[in-house]
Amino acid sequence: MSAPDKNKQAANDPPEGWPANHPPGLDMEERRAGWRARYAESDKLVGIETDETFEPFNQRNDMFARAFWDETVQSDAAYAFFKGHAGVGNPRRSAGFTQKDIALRNASWAISNMISSRSAKDGKREGFMAPIEVASGVAEQRVEIEDSGEFTQEIKNLARLFGADLVGVTDYDERWIYKSRVDIRGFKDVSHDMPEGMTHVIVMGHSMDHDLVQTYPSALAGAATGREYSHEAAIVIQLVTYIHNLGYEAVGSMNDTSLVIPFAVKAGLGEYGRHQMVITPEFGPRVRFSKIFTNLPLEIDVPKRLGITEYCNECTVCADACPPKALPYGLPEARQQNQSTIRGVKKWTANCEKCFGYWVKIGTDCAICMRVCPFNRPYKGWADRLFFRIATSRFRSLARFWDKKSGRGERVKPGSWWSRIAAPDFWR
Repeated sequence: MSAPDKNKQAANDPPEGWPANHPPGLDMEERRAGWRARYAESDKLVGIETDETFEPFNQRNDMFARAFWDETVQSDAAYAFFKGHAGVGNPRRSAGFTQKDIALRNASWAISNMISSRSAKDGKREGFMAPIEVASGVAEQRVEIEDSGEFTQEIKNLARLFGADLVGVTDYDERWIYKSRVDIRGFKDVSHDMPEGMTHVIVMGHSMDHDLVQTYPSALAGAATGREYSHEAAIVIQLVTYIHNLGYEAVGSMNDTSLVIPFAVKAGLGEYGRHQMVITPEFGPRVRFSKIFTNLPLEIDVPKRLGITEYCNECTVCADACPPKALPYGLPEARQQNQSTIRGVKKWTANCEKCFGYWVKIGTDCAICMRVCPFNRPYKGWADRLFFRIATSRFRSLARFWDKKSGRGERVKPGSWWSRIAAPDFWR
């Protein structure tokens, strides 16, 4: 091989921190071609489209990571935003931001915060910028799986036993694995160190409390988010420990390691919405997701198109309601808003900088788009189930009219929520 050829080969090798799962020695064009051939059929099932500019995302460019190293995003207000969720917060007189509101939000985040901060000295923020570590090692003796279909159902039921609301299984897809992990000591790229031979992803959905979500934007509503992060951290640890004890590899993950939305839609749990959330038949967009990468011999779920995307193509309720106007109009397109957007994927893309800027401004997370989404319903009665059937049919314009007249997405006053929880029959 000549010197120029050697230089070309070196330039095509994976960058430092690139996961071992990405094939070495291939340039990005060759990788894209391989991915298109391998995933064409399953991508078509869920409507995933990538183009010639696609490349896996670098988590260091995630909006929350940028707040710690990017001078265009860093600010005292951004620092106060994060600190306010981990400490005692700064209450104010406005409804939804009182001391009780912030106390409930921070209590809901407490378990997640404990887990995510326990390895900070090693540069890891578990569950957000590094996988969740468990105490167990992988057992030397491996349980033999005779019937993968029966075992897959067993795993799903155990996930529900531990507390997951939704569970699906899909193939391991290296396109969505982050190029590297972020070391929080300097916010530099470091390797994932993922075990070799991962074959499947167990995706779990965790439903957020409907009544709390109805109070967005407020610190009180932030309790709905924090509660599920704390729940999913515990559930992930439990299921990973179980898999390790069976003698198989498993890596527990929340927001770390990879994008979750492609895995969730491929696991058949829902469809991607204009607001960049997965809309599920059971809970609408009111779901957080966690995932477990494993080499267990599992059967994958084959997703079916539900008709949700067709509804979102015509609906702009979330974009209309977004205070900083961060959500897109029109049809999905492969457009990179800024460095916090993955390249080369045809989808609805928000302006993350505008979105996070508004979060920092109000001092808590904003999910108005989740609250106003027509699919955000309790789904406990016949009317909500009927709405879903109509909304995902060719009569979706009737569902849009119905939702517009219902007043369903109106904000609930935080004081009203506190009045209800004080009632003796709140949980009946």
